[in-house]
Amino acid sequence: MHSPAVLSVDLNALARNYHTLGRQIGALVHPVVKADGYGLGAAPCAQRLMAEGARTFFVARAAEGVALRTALGPEPIIYVLDGCHGAVAADFKAADVRPVLNQPAQMAAWAGAGGGACGLQIDTGMNRIGFRPEDAPEAFEGLALVLTHLACADEPSNPMNRRQRDLFDAVTQRYPGALRSFANSSGCFLGADFAFDAARPGVALFGGGPEGRPDERIAPVAALLADVLQVREVPAGESVGYSRGFVADRPVRVATVATGYADGVLRSYSPLGEAWVAGETRRLLGRVSMDVCAVDVTGLDVAVGDKVELFGPNRPLDAAAAAAGTISYELLTSITPRVPRIYRQ
Repeated sequence: MHSPAVLSVDLNALARNYHTLGRQIGALVHPVVKADGYGLGAAPCAQRLMAEGARTFFVARAAEGVALRTALGPEPIIYVLDGCHGAVAADFKAADVRPVLNQPAQMAAWAGAGGGACGLQIDTGMNRIGFRPEDAPEAFEGLALVLTHLACADEPSNPMNRRQRDLFDAVTQRYPGALRSFANSSGCFLGADFAFDAARPGVALFGGGPEGRPDERIAPVAALLADVLQVREVPAGESVGYSRGFVADRPVRVATVATGYADGVLRSYSPLGEAWVAGETRRLLGRVSMDVCAVDVTGLDVAVGDKVELFGPNRPLDAAAAAAGTISYELLTSITPRVPRIYRQ
């Protein structure tokens, strides 16, 4: 059945970004496909990335790892960033997914389940999860990968980046047999000495710029498209939407567009949001509703059934996120299940 709003996913663009990031960092690229591939669909995205050469993936939750294993089969390595807790360690073994161990209790749980290949996270300053450097364990059997996470990589000049890099380099000297993974999406653009052995990009694979703004090196992957449901003339002095969020100071032509916050178009997109319609970027008018939003199409040839792009090749993801007062990560992961994902190859 036709849906008036769709999320179009360009898998060719995803592949281009994968190779761009690999060339940029000069290291292996291990894609992060957590949160259902940043909202774009972990299975189809990971399958395409496998076709491009990816053999190791990262997710956040155990259930994500199990689902990805089912989708990808036995070949790739799958790490779960949350690690394993208690009896859940046995489920990791059964599903052939690897925990990233973040604390002593997780190490004990993994050993109790029989151990085996796993990762280890060192917290070099994020103060989120992972072992503090002074508490990092000695090398142990099964340790295949050591990682940390950059806190300020989207700010290339921030001295925190170098501090974390140097600390990670020092701590990981005690794990000579393990792969070292350091750079995230933004970290891929910090320079060759941030490469180590493998990078773990996420949002840049899916179209987000490394500094939180559009970047010509990163191809747009996702496009949120919605149909025009109705076009009307609004006289000067009349309002559009709830609470008279927009009052016309002149006659305006308004298109009611079939997407709203129930689809993931954030309500905070009012009043600065814009959309691409009929070859132009046009302002959203009034408040975003649950199922619709309004776009100023004054002077444009727009009719019912025409497509409006909320973000995509013509309306950059990072620009759309900034207009909503947020970041590309949230914008992508907010797109709800009622919006079909359409894949283009």
